[in-house]
Amino acid sequence: MEVRKCIAVATVICLAAALCVVGAQAAKAPKAPYLIGAVLDITGPASPLGTPERDTVQMIADRVNKAGGINGHPVRFIIYDNSSEETKCVMAVKRLIESDKVKAIIGPSQTGTTLAIANICETSKIPLISCAAGVKITQPPKPYVFKTAQSDVDAVAKLLDYLKAKRIKKIAFINVSNAFGASGRQQMELQAPKAGISVVATEAFGPDDKDMTAQLTRIDGEKPQAVVCWGTNPGPAMVARNMQQLGMKMPLFMSHGIANKKFLELAGEAANGVVFPAGRLIVANSIPNKDPQKKTLLAYAAQFKAAYGRDADTFGGHAWDAAQLVLRAMRRVGDNPAKIRAEIEKTKRFVGISGIFNFSPKEHNGLTKEAFVMVQVKGGKWTLLK
Repeated sequence: MEVRKCIAVATVICLAAALCVVGAQAAKAPKAPYLIGAVLDITGPASPLGTPERDTVQMIADRVNKAGGINGHPVRFIIYDNSSEETKCVMAVKRLIESDKVKAIIGPSQTGTTLAIANICETSKIPLISCAAGVKITQPPKPYVFKTAQSDVDAVAKLLDYLKAKRIKKIAFINVSNAFGASGRQQMELQAPKAGISVVATEAFGPDDKDMTAQLTRIDGEKPQAVVCWGTNPGPAMVARNMQQLGMKMPLFMSHGIANKKFLELAGEAANGVVFPAGRLIVANSIPNKDPQKKTLLAYAAQFKAAYGRDADTFGGHAWDAAQLVLRAMRRVGDNPAKIRAEIEKTKRFVGISGIFNFSPKEHNGLTKEAFVMVQVKGGKWTLLK
């Protein structure tokens, strides 16, 4: 009997010890990663946008995971390149949702690629935080679709304020023939008459066009007081160079689509004098110290420079905002897509790179024209206009 009792006690002790080991191992077992998708225009015509966005996402993932993840969960960004093509963007998003099982998606970089996938994310109930500017992305609002780039509606409004102040009443408009350019033209044609400004000529160029001399010659014949170019690089840089070659002396204005150093590199001396609305990042050192964005802007710029050895730019900033909005929501509600969506929609006074965001059920961009400042290229550098 005593022997059996000893055996029974020993068995209980062993079982208890085994359970303790299992419990300890379970306690130390890593938590499942939080999966976030990113589909960006990393190659193709829009690569000047998608490349800094990809690099920013990777930098954020590294920093978050080194700090322990989100509530103990590592963060995994699954990044795909859509090659600046709408069809490839659709395929990548379907893969992210159906195979990778991501809980939110960041990107794409362009208005056209975003519009191609917005309804897929809406139907699948996966939050999409686009890095593109077109107003049609979020107007009318879709519950699961947001964006962080400042809207072209507000960019046009900011530029028109400046043109009115300079007493410019006749402009010509030239745009890239994609969704971003078409939306900018539409907004200019809608808003300019209300500002007392006439659009006396409109022209367009393809995303891969290398010469705009013919379009600019026709514009010059209409004798506008200024030319407005709406697009993303490389096209706008060629417009600036061709205007210089043609001896066109009227001022050249552009959109926030040129707010990275690729424009300066491609346009060269022809960039000098160009004026455009932009987020504060590219002139962060010049904005007042009391500006609520300044600390965030300088921190992001320093982190990016340390990680990659080159300057951060506006487009990487759009991805910073998108990623931080998703991570911020996950810290509060976990990785349930519906809860992430609802948490983003409740965001108020979030200080980002593109501006200070205030979302609501009717406002999924969360920014106004106050997210912009006016910038001029002087001596090959960005200069804040007071």
